[in-house]
Amino acid sequence: MGLLTGISDFFGLDIGTTAVRVVQLRSSNKQRALMRYGQAPVDIKASRSDSPADLQRLTDTVLNLVRETGVSTKNVAVGLASDRTFATVIDVPRVAPAELKKTIQYQAESSIPQPLSEVKMDWALIGDSPKDEDKVEVLISTVPNEYAENRLNALEEVGFNVIALEPDPLALVRSVVAPQASSAQMVLDIGDHSSDLTIVFAGMPRLVRTVPTGGSSFVKAAVQNLNVDEKQAKQLVYKFGLSPDKLEGQVQKALSNTVDSIVSEIEKSIKFFKTRYKSDLEKIIVTGGASTLPAFPLHIANKLGLPVEIGNSWGNVSYPNNKHNDLAAISSQFGVAVGLALRQE
Repeated sequence: MGLLTGISDFFGLDIGTTAVRVVQLRSSNKQRALMRYGQAPVDIKASRSDSPADLQRLTDTVLNLVRETGVSTKNVAVGLASDRTFATVIDVPRVAPAELKKTIQYQAESSIPQPLSEVKMDWALIGDSPKDEDKVEVLISTVPNEYAENRLNALEEVGFNVIALEPDPLALVRSVVAPQASSAQMVLDIGDHSSDLTIVFAGMPRLVRTVPTGGSSFVKAAVQNLNVDEKQAKQLVYKFGLSPDKLEGQVQKALSNTVDSIVSEIEKSIKFFKTRYKSDLEKIIVTGGASTLPAFPLHIANKLGLPVEIGNSWGNVSYPNNKHNDLAAISSQFGVAVGLALRQE
């Protein structure tokens, strides 16, 4: 799933649940500069399906978006939906570099949910294990062969050259976490159908989890608890969110149990991290469409007693000053696409 050596001219492609997004950067001194970006709506069925007809609709949308935005290369790094991928950190015996790959494959068999023969696996050496001085830490990520190959073939059939496939959570941290950050930070990405929790420590992901609660869960809770239809529920959720002083706190009360289920998963992840690494979490960075709910970051901060900030997808990219407001308005949606475009050779 890694990047092919020697290819520096490429764009990032995020195939989201409701939209596809592209970002192309160019090298500019020490920072990468924004060249092209854009998004186009996509039918949820087409974005989630592996059927030839839906994949054709999806690639047509990508082709049109690439033309409209003026992306100047066919080389592409593609994000893979977190609910179709798996990533974890494992400890493996400290062995000679020539033996490492075989050792990782052997150890990974007991850590991943599918047989190795059914997945593509990528790995990155992190460093010394915090638990055993005779072992090293390795980040492994897998994706089902069929899902990866269907995406790969569909894009290559219309002329793209897929140079990398990467799980969305791993791409996202590259855009919203400062490259020089050494403290432990959690990136909380609230998607439409699920949320990704990734803890980054000393520049590397140490914990990656996906929980089946997202923006649509908030809307469903509002439908049930406020006795309104789905359209009204969505308007109320995104207008009032978790503000205790709006509509007498009715929307906040309607959403509280659903949001607290995410908080509970965050607490479990932090506890696991602290136990393994003997280090505290500095802050939580929230992003994704549902992160824009009014008072959502404040609610999370109060529940956990930790600083919570909104992620800036463009924070590690340079761009003209007159683009600031436009980019800020869509920041919560572009983290994965930017992160893919920020990949290094």
